[in-house]
Amino acid sequence: MVLFLAMLERPVPTEGQPTDPEQRKSWEWWKVKKWTVHIMNRLYTRFGDPKLLKPENKPFAQMFQKHYAGKILECHLNLLNVIRQGGYLPDRVTNLVLQYLSSSISKSNTYQLLKPQLDIVLFEIIFPLMCFNDNDEKLWREDPHEYVRKGYDIIEDLYSPRTASIDFITELVRKRGKENLQKFLTFIVEVYRRYDEAAPGYKPYRQKDGALLAVGALCDKLKQTEPYKSQLEQMLVQHVFPEFRSQVGHLRAKAAWVAGQYASINFADQRNFSAALHSVVAGLRDPELPVRVDSVFALRSFVEACKDLNEIRPILPQLLDEFFKLMNEVENEDLVFTLETIVDKFGEEMAPYALGLCQNLAAAFWKCMQSAEAEEDLDESGALAAVGCLRAISTILESVSRLPHLFPQVEPILLPIMQRMLTTDGQEVFEEVLEIVSYMTYFSETISLEMWSLWPLMINALDDWAIDFFENILVPLDNYISRSTEHFLTCKEPDYQQSLFKVLSSVMTDKNIEDHDIEPAPKLIEAVLQNCKGRVDQWVEPYLRITIDRLRRTEKKYLKDLLIEVIANALYYNPHLTLNILQKLAVATEVFNLWFHMLQEVKKSGQKANFRREHDKKVCILGLTSLLSLPSELLPEESLRQIFRAVLDLLVAYKEQVAETAKNNEDEDDDMDAWKTDDDEEEEDDSDKEMGVDTEDGDEVDSQRLHKLATQVHAGDEDDDSDDDFSDDEEFQSPIDNVDPFVFFSEIMKVMSVSDLRRFQILTQSLDFHYQAVANAVAHHAEERRVEIEKEKAEKAASGVVGKQ
Repeated sequence: MVLFLAMLERPVPTEGQPTDPEQRKSWEWWKVKKWTVHIMNRLYTRFGDPKLLKPENKPFAQMFQKHYAGKILECHLNLLNVIRQGGYLPDRVTNLVLQYLSSSISKSNTYQLLKPQLDIVLFEIIFPLMCFNDNDEKLWREDPHEYVRKGYDIIEDLYSPRTASIDFITELVRKRGKENLQKFLTFIVEVYRRYDEAAPGYKPYRQKDGALLAVGALCDKLKQTEPYKSQLEQMLVQHVFPEFRSQVGHLRAKAAWVAGQYASINFADQRNFSAALHSVVAGLRDPELPVRVDSVFALRSFVEACKDLNEIRPILPQLLDEFFKLMNEVENEDLVFTLETIVDKFGEEMAPYALGLCQNLAAAFWKCMQSAEAEEDLDESGALAAVGCLRAISTILESVSRLPHLFPQVEPILLPIMQRMLTTDGQEVFEEVLEIVSYMTYFSETISLEMWSLWPLMINALDDWAIDFFENILVPLDNYISRSTEHFLTCKEPDYQQSLFKVLSSVMTDKNIEDHDIEPAPKLIEAVLQNCKGRVDQWVEPYLRITIDRLRRTEKKYLKDLLIEVIANALYYNPHLTLNILQKLAVATEVFNLWFHMLQEVKKSGQKANFRREHDKKVCILGLTSLLSLPSELLPEESLRQIFRAVLDLLVAYKEQVAETAKNNEDEDDDMDAWKTDDDEEEEDDSDKEMGVDTEDGDEVDSQRLHKLATQVHAGDEDDDSDDDFSDDEEFQSPIDNVDPFVFFSEIMKVMSVSDLRRFQILTQSLDFHYQAVANAVAHHAEERRVEIEKEKAEKAASGVVGKQ
């Protein structure tokens, strides 16, 4: 530590420093200084708060906090003083020093050391770093594209003194706002005053830019803090909106950005909102590229906040034209974010533009990829822009999902992207492309032969390198099987059934693939068995073999559920065939013992440990109930009674879960209705938000909260009641959706009572009092469900007739 402090305190020699800026920041002396500051920051982050540490680390943390944290802060302040005096400090070093200062704010001992010099730090170091400077001016003038890239590049933020300055201000008003927010805003108001009073040729444009940046950065605090909250509209009208007409380009850009930060406030005069919106739209045609880009960024916020879409609707075609002109100039994901917001806001109204939007986005995507190939690498901004284009295409497809006739029109535009990017060329955008394939295979009226050409590409990718994307590949493969079943079953060149089994067998038998990566495999087997009922007998045994093989060495509960459900689906598909196969493989007793054990297994909390989704229970009910239809010679009476009781238990649990889900949905609707209005929220507890009262009292509350969270996480590691991989994904569609388990069970029991009365009587009369009551309740509920289903069918038929008239 002493050595580190010595390196921090030692001044960098002035002799020998390179004059070239790039070489200067990489000079050995500055590298030593940078890494020393970096190490000090890491130590402070790791050991700055002894309360959060394990016992073995606390002595070092206490020593560090007591003897070194303050000395390091003093050294850092001396480094910053170089900037104040007009000297040189590399951007990365400045950034790291300001990070340390930001961390010091929440710790009472370091904040007390910082406090006497805080005004100097704020007004003579931090604020000047926030202002537009000579380097900005040069880049704006000579390379506006690079100016835009740097302004929106998250990697640049890691090195930027300006970003670190904003973070310092934000942290200061969040943690120590009571004593600093008013002081800092008074300074900003003074900057505004000097600017307004100065003659046009002498206005401090750069300081005004810094003041606007500060106000925009503090938007979250100011929007919830009185008295500032009620003065925001006046501030915008007086100090921000006039800069839309400024002769200085960077002020026009900053005005657009700040306006976007505050677009969501409640404007007392809607004309002010409209004026700002139209100024931002006008900015899309500004002669300066950075102004156009910042205007697009701001437009997103205005579209989200717009209460009357008629403000935008008349100019929508022109807006889209300006968008795509800009997309041809700049690869920027924020452009696509704004486009996504517009598409999402207008929904099906985008239908007339869907084809053109997809054409332009596809062209923009190919441009990004061609640039990458030319440079042999896709830089960060280009990669994000490419991903953004694909995500925007998905948003458009979703917005017109109820207009299936549009999908064949966009298919030729998107097919080349899907065909190319489902190979190894598309690993960086694979997930986004799979989402597009999912939309195209789900919402189209039919799946074309051209779209079927993508099946082998996905299968090959899964078999080769794409196991991490199995969950994403599951969706389109399920769509092919469920929405184009006939082609899946009848096409032999290529043989889709064979290729699917081959890849699923490879995945499920691979001992090196983790359980959680295999979960989509049994879901696809379920899709085959449910959608192809009675037509894939030859695949039942192969699928059961690989399922049982994996079941024997699976450890994760959720995968065990899914594998057992493959067996349940096979029984529902054909109970006689499936039972014969299980007996042929000599695994019937093993499988059913495991299944019944899993049905009875409970966690510490008393909840059932397995088959927790409604879908899980339903599949088990249909599979086990199908066994009850088998003749007596195939199913001994003892097995029959065990299955019968298990089905009754499952039906009760299923009914309770369905009722609970319905109640929760009703409660959610009630909660939505009961949400407070904005005015109600504003009036509540304003006393806690006045004059920048601190949301956190220094480091105490933060430390206590983090300590509590750490304790909870540690406790969670030891509790086997965690929800390990459970997700209640009840929204997916399945062929069994229209099968009511109560009616299904009731009908099979009625058939048994007619075809084998003796067996039926033995089964029902052997029940104890509890199960007799359950059986009667299930029978009663089955009749209720039958009546409800008939009523629903009649209503649907009637509405269909009305619709045709």
